[in-house]
Parts: sequence; C-alpha cells; structure tokens
Amino acid sequence: MGKWIYSLALVATPLLAGASGGPGSADNAPTEVAGGRQIYEQYCAACHGRQGEGAANWKKPDERGEMPPPPHDETGHTWRHSDTMLFKMISEGWRHPFNKTERLTMPAFGDSLTNQEIHAVIDYLKTLWTEEQREYQQIESQ
Repeated sequence: MGKWIYSLALVATPLLAGASGGPGSADNAPTEVAGGRQIYEQYCAACHGRQGEGAANWKKPDERGEMPPPPHDETGHTWRHSDTMLFKMISEGWRHPFNKTERLTMPAFGDSLTNQEIHAVIDYLKTLWTEEQREYQQIESQ
C-alpha cells in the first residue's frame, strides 16, 4: 500500500504545488514513474534485478574484487543517496571505492539517456522504497 500511496503522491504533489515543467511536474508526473520503470527495465534490470533486488551476495566482492550491483529496493542503500548523487552515478557511471579494479563497474548512461529520462529512473526507484526511506532521501536531496 505504501508504494501505491507514494505513486499517488508523485502525481498529486506537483498538482497541489502548482508546478509546471521539469521532472515531477504536473505536466509529466504520471508518465515519469511509468517511463522510469520502462527505462529501468531496459538499462538497469539486467544487473540490478527486475524488481530492484540486486545481485546475489551484493555485499561481498566477486572473484575480480568488485562489488556486485546492489539492490535498489528497500533492502539496499540507494535511498541513502541524494537525487544529485543518484543522477551523477547514472549519468557518469560508478566505481565502488573498495573495488580492486579501476574500471567503472556501473557504466555511464549520460550519452544514452536524457536528463529527463535519468530523473524518471530516479522517480521510479523511489517507488521501491518504504515511506520512511523516501522521507529520509527527500531530506538528503534538499
């Protein structure tokens, strides 16, 4: 039920605030989450799981000494990052600081996705978290 309420809030909040244009606005809020889910399924699910569950043993380095893709649902830590940091990770890619290799273990999608599409993915990820996690993350993003 909490995920449904959050989805409703994504639609209603901009309408109540009188926002216009941009991610999360009254003009595109209903399609942001749906579009974000489609983009997530196309670009992210292969590594992070169809339901955001992440890779098995994601807390332990793999045979290359790299941290596997974490979950984006409530069992992970994505909700601890601000929108700005999540945008940067998706756009520029990410190398976990504890990895033994130097390569980006999460590829950069800034050349494949528009800024609006990246924001839509972030909006979708928020539907995978608990209400308390969304509240925490909202404070971090201010």
